[in-house]
Amino acid sequence: MRTKETEPAPRVQSVDRAMRILFAVAQSKDGLKAAEVVAATGLPRQASYHLLHTLVATGILTRSGPGKYVLGLRVGTLIEGFKRQLAPPEHLAPVVRRIAEETGETAYASGWWDGEIVTLVTARGTNSVQAAEVSHGTYFDAHARASGKLLLAYSTEQLRTDYLSSHRLNARTKNTITTLARLYEDFERIRQQGYATDLEEFSNGLCCLAVGIGGGAQPFALTVSAPTERFEQRFDSYLSMMKRIAGELS
Repeated sequence: MRTKETEPAPRVQSVDRAMRILFAVAQSKDGLKAAEVVAATGLPRQASYHLLHTLVATGILTRSGPGKYVLGLRVGTLIEGFKRQLAPPEHLAPVVRRIAEETGETAYASGWWDGEIVTLVTARGTNSVQAAEVSHGTYFDAHARASGKLLLAYSTEQLRTDYLSSHRLNARTKNTITTLARLYEDFERIRQQGYATDLEEFSNGLCCLAVGIGGGAQPFALTVSAPTERFEQRFDSYLSMMKRIAGELS
């Protein structure tokens, strides 16, 4: 028997359906035609058409090219609001800038936020050739990121299980770990050595090193990211510097 505690919160069907359409369009490469929206969401054709027209009227979607629906300009307001409201602890930004300055590489900090592993602060380095920056608010494919693997390795068993049971282990590159068995082996190695690496697992030609700060079951992860050749040449110095900074913050 359901109680007030176990009964699911009421949901407005039209809003739920509109969000499914919005996510389907957002996750597509270059927009979706109406029939593709129906196929992607599994929603009734007539309901999908009505909702598409409503989303266009509100500016959340717009028509583009050969009958395709793409994200509208008003989505930009949502994106900017999300980034503005995703406020990291004040002590993280100076630390990330320091890592970028000392290494010359792209640096960022990540943490748990609403059940996801999210990039909270980023800073570009000074080297002429830089790794592609991980945007503020990035949360997908944590299993392929050094920061994500580190935070999962040190999380509680329940949090780790909940996350991995609700996220696919997508193969971003040929080096991406895509099985739970191998991922758990990596978690054990991370806990033993005290740091995590991403060796072209998230992006070809790019490697990352992450260390934890903050302690407890949900620390923050500090990451330095560099082109593969430079990462391999300077790994020892990166690791020494990252451990030193993490130690100063403990």
